Amino acid sequence: MTVVWEFAGRTDIGRVRKNNEDHFLIADLCKQLRITHTSLSGGHLSGLSSTTLGHLLVVADGMGGMAGGELASGIVVETLSWYIARTMPWFFRYQDGRERELESELRHAVEACQATITNAANQSNFPRMGTTLTLAYILWPRVYVVHAGDSRCYLHRGGRLARMTTDHTVAQKAIDEGILTLEQAEGSVFAHTLWNYIGGSGNGVLPDIYHATLVPSDELLLCTDGLTRHLPEEAIATLLRQSPTIQHAVDALVTAANAAGGEDNITVVAARVRRYTSGDPTPVEGKLALQRSQRPAGNSNK
Repeated sequence: MTVVWEFAGRTDIGRVRKNNEDHFLIADLCKQLRITHTSLSGGHLSGLSSTTLGHLLVVADGMGGMAGGELASGIVVETLSWYIARTMPWFFRYQDGRERELESELRHAVEACQATITNAANQSNFPRMGTTLTLAYILWPRVYVVHAGDSRCYLHRGGRLARMTTDHTVAQKAIDEGILTLEQAEGSVFAHTLWNYIGGSGNGVLPDIYHATLVPSDELLLCTDGLTRHLPEEAIATLLRQSPTIQHAVDALVTAANAAGGEDNITVVAARVRRYTSGDPTPVEGKLALQRSQRPAGNSNK
């Protein structure tokens, strides 16, 4: 089986802010054995490595003051990278039937981020610094989306855009509980007030984990709210649909958000399945079947 992906990412300061508190990451996951000494001759073991087994996409939107937010989002991206590379057995495959174990490891990765941010906040001049986190962990044909905050992950399939995450804002919670309508929430002071994010208070974080099965021609889009506060989902879908390459789509989205006001930092990470070949039957393209995993009992929130 061969799955060829096309990736692109961009972060932009916007037209109003004085610094950029967003960070992003795009990474391939592969196993490698680097041999330094051996009694075997012929060099047949030199540079043993596997093909790419998976991909990791991350966006983080920092908060807590000029340098504090930028520091927080950077710490989270770096901590995730170290955890996945050195601690997490990310070479799990979907067919191994270890989905629950993989989700548990992803939660532990977020807990590691929370601990690192808490320590950094206690040792800095930014005690309230924090960050959103939205990541997509791709093990074809499965994608696992881990989410805390109001950055978002979308799946674009067949010209239709489906939001895979739920904003962790006070306004969204009020909508879910029937207290506010969507129109009331959009103009509310709580529209960008987070109740759940990775922060330095030490009270914990409650990440959502979603998982779905991808099909050929799917596109994934991760973004901070600097994009979504200016562009409605219909406009995002149109730009994705009209873009010949995923890099063109990312650039067009950032440009459009700036043209609409650019009031916040704008970060966009996107992925497109460019080619799929396999001896197995091709997955049937159809309606997105999105599943949300239950949060473990006993966690606290903000």
